[in-house]
Amino acid sequence: MTSTMADWGPIIAAVVLFILLSPGFLFQLPARMRVVELGNMGTSALSILVHAILYFCILTIVVVAIGVHVYSTKPDPIV
Repeated sequence: MTSTMADWGPIIAAVVLFILLSPGFLFQLPARMRVVELGNMGTSALSILVHAILYFCILTIVVVAIGVHVYSTKPDPIV
């Protein structure tokens, strides 16, 4: 029997980047009073757009250019 392999690299990278690039979690770009605010847990429509563009660019670089791969295999059943 052959085991199937699942590539979890893009999924793990997407989840980690989604958490880290949530506006206001680590930083907010652009902020309300300054260009960058750190850990203010606030957001605005413009910062959501900027963070979405950053998320797409970084995720594309990580998945396509660097090629992060994490493979998992299903164990063969005992016959």
